[in-house]
Amino acid sequence: MPLHRIYHTPGQFSKDQKKDLADAITKIYTNPNGAGLPAFYVVVIFIPIEENNFYVGGETTKNFVRISIQHIARNFDSHEQAKGFLNRYENALAPFIKERGFDWEVEIEQIDRNLWRENGLSPPLPRTDAEKEWGYKLKQKQFHIEI
Repeated sequence: MPLHRIYHTPGQFSKDQKKDLADAITKIYTNPNGAGLPAFYVVVIFIPIEENNFYVGGETTKNFVRISIQHIARNFDSHEQAKGFLNRYENALAPFIKERGFDWEVEIEQIDRNLWRENGLSPPLPRTDAEKEWGYKLKQKQFHIEI
């Protein structure tokens, strides 16, 4: 799962802007020429932080967006791959953040996929037929977990 936590002050994003930004982020991951992830793997959470609780350099701010990403389903194999991703990511962010005059910061944490479960089950290996089937079954709630 790529999990995106977008910290911002209230009012920076409208409901439509949030939807459009979440869609733009999801498209980066679902592109078959890229990670090729199932769309349901991509989670985007908007977290509004009141200005009096949001400090940069010891000063409150209304002009800053902080994005914290966790990658679990896929990790970068090289610095070049990571740099290419960040370039695509920042291009997707531009209309929502850069072009609106906000300052921003993005960081990515890569998590060991062995420490990940979906509905109590270990996800299948990346880019396999099993992963495609997995996505379908999860959407249809066809898994039954015995405890």
